[in-house]
Amino acid sequence: NATSYDIMAVVIVTLQALVGMWINAFIVSVLCIAWVKKKSLNSNEKILLFLACCRFWYLLSTWVYHLFSVLYPLSFYVHPLPQLFTALHSFLNCSNLWVSASLCVFYCIKIANFRHIFFTYLKVKIDRIVPWLLLGSVLLSLVICSLAYDIANKAHCNNPNSTTRGNFWKVSVKMDAHFFPVYFISGFGFATAFMAVIFSALLLLFSLWRHKCKMQTNAAKDLSMDAHIKAMKSILSFFFIYSINFTCLVLAMIYSTKEANPVVFLILVFQYAFPAVHSLILIFSNPKLEKTLLRTL
Repeated sequence: NATSYDIMAVVIVTLQALVGMWINAFIVSVLCIAWVKKKSLNSNEKILLFLACCRFWYLLSTWVYHLFSVLYPLSFYVHPLPQLFTALHSFLNCSNLWVSASLCVFYCIKIANFRHIFFTYLKVKIDRIVPWLLLGSVLLSLVICSLAYDIANKAHCNNPNSTTRGNFWKVSVKMDAHFFPVYFISGFGFATAFMAVIFSALLLLFSLWRHKCKMQTNAAKDLSMDAHIKAMKSILSFFFIYSINFTCLVLAMIYSTKEANPVVFLILVFQYAFPAVHSLILIFSNPKLEKTLLRTL
């Protein structure tokens, strides 16, 4: 009984998911080949590899979720399918956001040039800090994942009539009411990651702009200045896209108890486009990935 709206939503989500999965699978394959050849990865490549893996599985789970929600909507009220989907989506979404924020912080510490003693200490120790950042992202995502599974399980158990088609929407509203603690914790985590991105991007832009002005006054306009301008453009584009994604996440939580409408659909389109668009920016800001992509195409 799928409507034309449902079919259109599945088609668009499918196209977005396939494109995003191809882009992130390309990053994973290139980095894994380099890992096999060099027997090691630098800190930047470790973050990119982990981020691309998270985004690939996030897009795949999202695509499967929307496909099942249209073809077999009542299956989401059969234990433990809704709990598993909720927990998996929470884990991958949180990991995606935190690892992308960690990447922005890494670029800030690695590229920016400040003479503060704490910043100098971070610049020296950043390669040792990266594994702990990734581990912290995984642990935080597991905490939110376990909370989401527990609350989804309680919401499902408190609605014994959830398998009847007449109560489908009423049960969905009740389940969303149970998810308020997860929404609050997730919202706090999203806001924290967004603030980390803001501060890192502003500090990095300030440092690059100051360095660019010094090179101009020294009449040293060369390839180094072009590289700095390219870096600033990449950071600005990433900041702009991350801001849109954060806004979509907040709106998605606000409209979670609303029925399907064009506003919700537009929010989801922007939200699921973020992993693909940002991964493309990462590819074209990395000379090695860019050359490999152009050679592959």
